[in-house]
Amino acid sequence: MCEVADTSKPKRVAIIGSGNWGSAIARIIGSNILKNGKFDSTIQMYVFEEIIDGQKLSEIINTKHENVKYLPGFSIPSNVGFDITPGGGIELISSVINKLLNIDMAVLMGANLAGEVAAEKFCETTIGCKDKEAGKLLKELIQTDYFRVVVVDDINTIEVCGALKNIVACGAGFVDGLGYGDNTKAAVIRLGLMEMIKFADVFYPGSKLSTFFESCGVADLITTCYGGRNRKVAEAFVKTGKRIEELENEMLNGQRMQGPQTAEEVHIMLKSKGMEKRFPLFTAIHQICQGNLPPTQMINCIKNHPEHV
Repeated sequence: MCEVADTSKPKRVAIIGSGNWGSAIARIIGSNILKNGKFDSTIQMYVFEEIIDGQKLSEIINTKHENVKYLPGFSIPSNVGFDITPGGGIELISSVINKLLNIDMAVLMGANLAGEVAAEKFCETTIGCKDKEAGKLLKELIQTDYFRVVVVDDINTIEVCGALKNIVACGAGFVDGLGYGDNTKAAVIRLGLMEMIKFADVFYPGSKLSTFFESCGVADLITTCYGGRNRKVAEAFVKTGKRIEELENEMLNGQRMQGPQTAEEVHIMLKSKGMEKRFPLFTAIHQICQGNLPPTQMINCIKNHPEHV
């Protein structure tokens, strides 16, 4: 979160959350603001307090300048999703925060696995911001030689991409667990991208097709379907037969998959409009996550997708 309204004083920056991504972006922002006089030199990071080996996580971060649980091995500079609506369905998290705090929102999404960002491996990201000046400021705050930023004004589409890609990644994981190869996974990714575009067109009119070809779209989808936590746990779900909740506890060190919950939220929206058959991949993945359809049916879903009929 960046305070951008008043141009007469240094802008204050806060980071809400300290998971692997919060810690990775703290490394970038913490370094950038020390080089740029537009920002206050101190960053406040808000941490969900946990006890690690008898010590508070916040104390460890403040003294060791390392998030030993979620991003171990990477130092943090010393100056440092979708939401379910009551009626069911999805409300973009940027909209939720805007209503609660009455502040303008921007979003960042991209093919940005936290460990690779922290290791300073080259990647791209997309910032969605309607205010051009605020967008320039955010780019200054976040961009580095290895973390390149493109700013666009299509906020809703960026956020939709960031959520829906996790559903498709579950499908990719199911395919991996079943032992099918990259050709099959490529089909899942392609069909998933088509359903993402269709979903945005139906529920968020005005979405721009070009946004899907930014880092937040097809690039993030590919990365997540090969390297993200949703794919990893979904593969184990097929191979072990264990419940998703059990696998999360075993494999994610306190974090959670986003795919199954988002699939449920999307299913509520599709069911309310009688559109389940128009989104067969999303529907099948939801049913598999809920235990209502065996993972082996993923292949039939792909074979019988309307694109192939």
